[in-house]
Amino acid sequence: MDLSRVRGHEPRRVTDERREAAVLVPVVERGGQPHLLFTKRAEDLSDHPGQMSFPGGGRETVDEDIYATALREGNEEIGLREEEVELVGQLDDIRTVTHFSITPFVVRVPDRVYEPDDREVAEIAVLPIAGLIDDANHELERREHPHYGEIVIHYFHVDGYTVWGATGRIVVQFLELATDWRAPERLDPESYG
Repeated sequence: MDLSRVRGHEPRRVTDERREAAVLVPVVERGGQPHLLFTKRAEDLSDHPGQMSFPGGGRETVDEDIYATALREGNEEIGLREEEVELVGQLDDIRTVTHFSITPFVVRVPDRVYEPDDREVAEIAVLPIAGLIDDANHELERREHPHYGEIVIHYFHVDGYTVWGATGRIVVQFLELATDWRAPERLDPESYG
């Protein structure tokens, strides 16, 4: 894995959605191998219950900027402290069906036990990059979206977890920048950015 392309990436911004959000895409070195840290959303949340996501959430007035949103949410959701975070780079903003623009920040974080806030996070999963880039663990589906037209949904099945939706789109871009993996078929960035 090479994060230099992530570091040098010029992110595309989405500025015309009603709400802003940010997520951290945490890279963890475990056993000498790169992994990504995901959260499994609590089942009783109103938006996307039980789905895999990255630590993050909506921007609040107290947030100095959108990166501050990601750091605050990472602390609230999994107990990640700002001084533990090494910013690597920023990926393209994406739109969601719930009218958010999400700004993903790729960060390095230590391999330690994180404490999920059980009001928002049911579980924390640290999944190996090797599993995410294994084509045997990847599938896709074409769907007609009422607002964006035909889209491709990517599913990553690793260690009993399924990552898809907006988080899956973020994973696709991260993997294409950080590894030699290429999605067999991908969304046209113009359709969601």
